[in-house]
Amino acid sequence: MKKNVLVYGLISGICVATFMSFSIAYCYNKGSFDGSMLLGYAAMLLSFSLIFVGVKNYRDQHSGGLISFGKAFIMSLYMALIASTLYVAGWMIAYYNFFPDFIDKLAAYQLSPAKVSGMSSQEIAGIREQMEMFKEWYATPLGVAGATYMEILPVGIVVALITALVLKRRVLKV
Repeated sequence: MKKNVLVYGLISGICVATFMSFSIAYCYNKGSFDGSMLLGYAAMLLSFSLIFVGVKNYRDQHSGGLISFGKAFIMSLYMALIASTLYVAGWMIAYYNFFPDFIDKLAAYQLSPAKVSGMSSQEIAGIREQMEMFKEWYATPLGVAGATYMEILPVGIVVALITALVLKRRVLKV
């Protein structure tokens, strides 16, 4: 079980961190973040699909085709934690070494005339508040890590739950 968790968690983490690095570099250099959230979450789901493969592999190859919901969920959750940690580490390396003004660029984009045209002053104030909150979080490495975990870990938990629900298989008692 440990080998499957580690192997599939690491592969998933490398995939999601790689997707993130390339998409951030593309959006950052382009100066537009249009579609980046959709692309980012799609990459997370695609990468986290390896969690499903890892649990299915364990169930079919090492557990005689049977696995409880609890064991499948724990395996999935550990894989999601490993992948999320690699994602956070990848983002922190990228942020501090290549994109130190990322939050400023994101704020400028979110508050650009093209984005805010047609918005009420309350909506614009809400965006400003959100950007200021992000700037506060990004003032420390712990804040960057926390914000980044909040971005990816919920997706991993949902994938872990779905994986466990779909793959659970028990022996029927007669």
